[in-house]
Amino acid sequence: MPPANDKIWITGASSGIGKSLAIAFANANHSVFATSRNEEKLSSIVDSITNKNNVQTSALDISSQQSVYSYVEKTFATNGIDCLINNAGITSFKKTEHNSLEEINSIIQTNLLGALYATTAVLPMMIKKQKGTIINILSVVTEKIFLQSSIYSASKAGLKAFAQVLREEVREKNIRVINVYPAATETEIWSEKARDKFAHRMMKPDEVAKIILSLYQQPGNIVTEEIILRPIEGDL
Repeated sequence: MPPANDKIWITGASSGIGKSLAIAFANANHSVFATSRNEEKLSSIVDSITNKNNVQTSALDISSQQSVYSYVEKTFATNGIDCLINNAGITSFKKTEHNSLEEINSIIQTNLLGALYATTAVLPMMIKKQKGTIINILSVVTEKIFLQSSIYSASKAGLKAFAQVLREEVREKNIRVINVYPAATETEIWSEKARDKFAHRMMKPDEVAKIILSLYQQPGNIVTEEIILRPIEGDL
């Protein structure tokens, strides 16, 4: 099991699964670095953490390569990083023909390029230490067709392919790459109307976070590389 006080960077940590991950890892006595564009929402994380010193929040636009590299240099250059959790994600729930170019660019830049920027920024530090974990919060859209999710699906499928190749490249460097594929989870990515209708069938962010924490804490040289999480009643 990784020791306490590991340095964990979680993107998209202001709400949903990201917020639950920040709370779970911090309450497990890891040092959490929680980032999001929404600085105001980030402050709410601290209220749910037993030891407030276990979390540091920072506003960050994950879609900006310059901002990501600057943040990593400022935050981790001295002592390195143990785990990156690529969680930041947005979608539009629209048919392809109804997505504007601005929406397309925003989804791809956040979900795919943002994760690539974060990964390539921390990877040299992990390689130098010969140790590290990269956890990608993907989606079951990479396994099954969901209508009105073409751009979101493309972004997550791209990250899946990137992560699977990266995994093979860094095995010998003792770096774990874990892909998590959650199905419908009760988060703000869904409309209020959808949550009102389907919340009883959706997974809860706290439950998903507990599973991901347990994956990180797996002992020895064991690693769960790919895991699908679904509500017991199946997809919506």
